[in-house]
Order: sequence, then structure tokens, then C-alpha cells
Amino acid sequence: MSEKSAQKKKYIIETARKVFMEKGFKHVTMKDIVDACQISRGGLYLYFQNTSELFEEVLKLEQEDADDVFEQSIPKGAAPSDILALFLKEQKKELLNRKQSLNKAVYEYFFDSEPSKGNILKKQFDAAVYVIEKLIQTGAENGEFYCEDPRGAARNIMYVLEGLKIASQTRGISEAAVDREILYVMQGLVAEE
Repeated sequence: MSEKSAQKKKYIIETARKVFMEKGFKHVTMKDIVDACQISRGGLYLYFQNTSELFEEVLKLEQEDADDVFEQSIPKGAAPSDILALFLKEQKKELLNRKQSLNKAVYEYFFDSEPSKGNILKKQFDAAVYVIEKLIQTGAENGEFYCEDPRGAARNIMYVLEGLKIASQTRGISEAAVDREILYVMQGLVAEE
């Protein structure tokens, strides 16, 4: 793919991201994307055959961007507890920023899809569990955390975050409620003195 084609594809994905944020997944058509991108229908179909294919690319780009932002915000030599706190802070921002979130679209897409399509979410979930588990293990080794089951604690943190995401989309959630849940998670890891 030429540089110009790659740039156009990225432009389509970034523009589609905004449309999915605004409308969710179920109500987005290829025409919506054509209109938002101000390109021809043929120009869009040159890159993507349907909204599902396009949405999967949006999810991949979203994950790459999130990973880059997170990695760049970690101070050099940061302790595991600082890194975990930074991760939870980023999750809190996403939870409280409902308007600038793909969560509604993600749930619509995966609730209506075949289970095999859930692999993207499963991979993201498993990757996050792995990273959190390693942070907890390292923190336990250096005395920052106390945890007999780092993998179980990491899974629990991710399930709490997933539940908070659903709550934020379905009934709304206050900053105080998010803070309370994050504090509870962190208190479970505090090393006993």
C-alpha cells in the first residue's frame, strides 16, 4: 500500500471512530462514513467492505493509541504501584468521559456478533491481566504489595473495570463511585507493615 493510500485509510478509520462514538455501532451505515469522510462510496469500499470490518480497524487503532499514551506517560524508573495507579487513573478518565468513548459501540458490536469476533476484546482483556499481574508480582517482590494470587487479583481488577464501564454506559457513574472502587482495589494490594 502506497503512503498516500495508507494515509487515506488512516483518515477513514479516524473519522469513522468519531462517527461510532457519536452513534454507537448499530446505527452506523457505510453512507454515514462516506458522508463524514466526504469521499465517494467506491473510495470507501476500496478499503473496507462493511461497517464491521471498519469497526475492527477502529478498535485496533484505539488500542494502539491507548498503549502509546500509557507507555509515554510512565516515568522512567517508576515503581509498580505508580504504574498501576497511572493505569487506573487512565481507566477512570475513560469511565467518566462517556461522550468521548467507544464503549457503547463496542458493547453493541460484540453483543450482536458471533463469539469468535470477541477475540479482540478477549485479547485486550488477557493482555491487560498479564501486565497487571506482572506489576503486582514485581510489587510483591519489592514489598510494595501483598498478594498471594497476582493473577487472580489482576483478573479481579479487570472485571471491576469492565463492570464500571457497563455501569457508566447504562446508568452513569459518579467520580466518587469510581474513586471508591479503585481505592478498594488498591487497598487489597497494600503491603502490611
